[in-house]
Amino acid sequence: MRPTLVGSLIALMAAPLLFACQPQAPGGEAAPAPADAPEPAPTASGPFDGVIRAVGTEPFWGLQIEADELILEEMDGGRTTAPHSGPEVSGDQAVWRGESADTGAMVVTLRQAECSDGMSDLVYAYEAQVELGGRTLSGCAAKADAMPREGG
Repeated sequence: MRPTLVGSLIALMAAPLLFACQPQAPGGEAAPAPADAPEPAPTASGPFDGVIRAVGTEPFWGLQIEADELILEEMDGGRTTAPHSGPEVSGDQAVWRGESADTGAMVVTLRQAECSDGMSDLVYAYEAQVELGGRTLSGCAAKADAMPREGG
């Protein structure tokens, strides 16, 4: 019985010491965080989080937006990758900016709006635009796990 009592006494005696080690504001309240503490970086949430795929026709192309990379594949076999640090989200639009070693800046813009690829009856959740090497590719996009499918 003594070890339990001794352990309880030690815990009771240590509690005030732990409180005393915390920064205190006048009046004994915990001090607020310093004003110059960095704010957490904004993250994509809601409609623009997760892996997103975009497709386009004339010319045919496909794009995958991953957590930290843009991957563009074109019909001629060209593949361009560009790291990114996350989207800039404003209302119903998100913009990812990346830099490819081969082609320079890549800018991907998605807008929440129903979109048809023009060749099927499929309807996507986003309009997509990719700017790369002086070209603009237009198409449609959806979250990877919600891509529309023929007959579905």
